Amino acid sequence: MRLPAPLYPGFLVKRYKRFLADIVLDSGETVTAHCANPGSMLGVAPEGARVWASKSADPKRKLAYSWELAEIGGALIAINTSNPNRIAAEAIEAGA
Repeated sequence: MRLPAPLYPGFLVKRYKRFLADIVLDSGETVTAHCANPGSMLGVAPEGARVWASKSADPKRKLAYSWELAEIGGALIAINTSNPNRIAAEAIEAGA
């Protein structure tokens, strides 16, 4: 699946209020990112987890960053719940 590019790597500080996550980017900047996953996310949002965020150029957005991926146990986990249907469609089209 092609995710928004570029993705900004960092580490999760914490997730709170269901839709917000604080991330320290590799650049050292701390940002608040939108978390499109309203679920409990038990096991996929531990503090200190390696994460990737995308950045929107839309000046009307309240938060410029969106949390896209987390690395848990060596596997990449898609956090943004707007992506699964596109991932499934690409897999079907590719015959996977």
